[in-house]
Amino acid sequence: MSQPASVDYRTDPSQYRHWKLSVDGPIATLAVNIDEDGGIRPGYKLKLNSYDLGVDIELHDALNRIRFEHPQVRTVVVTSLKDRVFCSGANIFMLGLSSHAWKVNFCKFTNETRNGIEDSSKHSGLKFIAALNGACAGGGYELALACDEIVLVDDRSSAVSLPEVPLLGVLPGTGGLTRVTDKRHVRHDLADIFCTTSEGVRGKKAVEWRLVDSIAKPQQFAAHVQERAAALAAQSDRPADAKGVALPRVARTDSADGIEYAFVNVAIDRSKRTATLTVKAPTGAQPTDIAGIEAAGAAWWPLQMARELDDAILNLRTNQLDIGTWLLKTEGDAAAVLASDAALLRHQDHWFVRETIGLLRRTFARLDVSSRSLFALVEPGSCFAGSLAELAFCADRTYMLALPDDADKAPRITLGEFNLGLLPMVNGQSRLQRRFYEEAAPMEAVRAAVGKALDADAALALGLVTSAPDDIDWADEVRIAIEERAAMSPDALTGLEANLRFAQKENMLTRIFGRLTAWQNWIFIRPNAVGDKGALKVYGKGDKAMFDFNRV
Repeated sequence: MSQPASVDYRTDPSQYRHWKLSVDGPIATLAVNIDEDGGIRPGYKLKLNSYDLGVDIELHDALNRIRFEHPQVRTVVVTSLKDRVFCSGANIFMLGLSSHAWKVNFCKFTNETRNGIEDSSKHSGLKFIAALNGACAGGGYELALACDEIVLVDDRSSAVSLPEVPLLGVLPGTGGLTRVTDKRHVRHDLADIFCTTSEGVRGKKAVEWRLVDSIAKPQQFAAHVQERAAALAAQSDRPADAKGVALPRVARTDSADGIEYAFVNVAIDRSKRTATLTVKAPTGAQPTDIAGIEAAGAAWWPLQMARELDDAILNLRTNQLDIGTWLLKTEGDAAAVLASDAALLRHQDHWFVRETIGLLRRTFARLDVSSRSLFALVEPGSCFAGSLAELAFCADRTYMLALPDDADKAPRITLGEFNLGLLPMVNGQSRLQRRFYEEAAPMEAVRAAVGKALDADAALALGLVTSAPDDIDWADEVRIAIEERAAMSPDALTGLEANLRFAQKENMLTRIFGRLTAWQNWIFIRPNAVGDKGALKVYGKGDKAMFDFNRV
């Protein structure tokens, strides 16, 4: 089945087909009730609360609305409105019909959304309970694993399972496989049984194996969930009486070769297979106190810019598969960016500012794990300062124009507090720590440079840029670098970039994305999974999968 021309990640609760969001004081309920006929693509039915990309797009939107529009919420209960089934995971027929790229991008976005649940639990005081009121399998259990607690109904039939290996010949979603060990600390021999047994584990054994936190009989299930939700809410510092900030639809103008937002511009050059993403500084007077920030709401520059950049990244990743190199640029007044950063820092303990910093953190982290080559270009008119300097440090290479004879026009890079750890990568490191392997001397040098407008020579001396050609060599050096990159194998580059971007510190999330890059990419193209007689292809058709039993 061919991929649709375009996927739009923008939605709102009035458009939801699969989720119901309700709020009762400090507790929100996200109830999944998937419309069988509501697939994002034709050709399959979403039976048994099985999901596709469209379901996860709604979940991503609902989470952001809880974060920003409902600041009084301290605990989110994730449950199902269907009887005896929580979620049966990713729709198998959708996977069987999808291209390789669609499957991998779908898995990546799914994992990012679940990682965002854990990010909010860690940084925002927003806690999550998975209330499994029925069978929970595959990606459904992955969603549960992302929550702080898992409660399973003890009705003698409902079980949790990761059945992908025995049923489909693929991995248990990588995120599920990794969270079972790294997060739940399920003993590896028990995990081996669990992941190779299609019927799963239920009841007391699920608690004993650490697959769930507690069980409750059907008659006590709802009360037990509410008790646990209240206990988690008591640990949160989310405000009880704050007014939420509405998130309107992200406004943009689409064209054949670009996307235009208020503060982000995307220009696509199909002949060179590049996309130029330009992020613009704020213009006009910006609020400096909480009253002004709250009055600005979703139009507050850091929030609006982050939402636009996030939408642009997702749009390019899903809809522009052959655009392999992203050129990262900035434009505008660096002082305005630094002033905005100062307001963020000054009020970082306020719930709205904290959530905005969280969105910035997750958006820049989405760049890090995108399988695209990232080149930053620091030119006259750039504003790679503070938070926007992170774009240069996200990049695989950064080129900065040197103009020693024209100091007024020479571009600058200005470091700020945001570059020292407030917007970490998924492995917990700042991008400068990653860049310098946390070595003392270069880190002390960059700390000493905070607040200074660095020209090309100074930035090069500090190791902040890759190359600083002058105006005579600039055009040729950048052109050659881009052309050389475009001529290389995209598969090899994906592996190269994923390794180099996370070269020192590992954690659960880097293992999830690393395994997604390597294991899932490999398994998803093997005949044992997707060949004519592969397990994923014959599932539900009554045919037996035919495996090549040679180990590779």
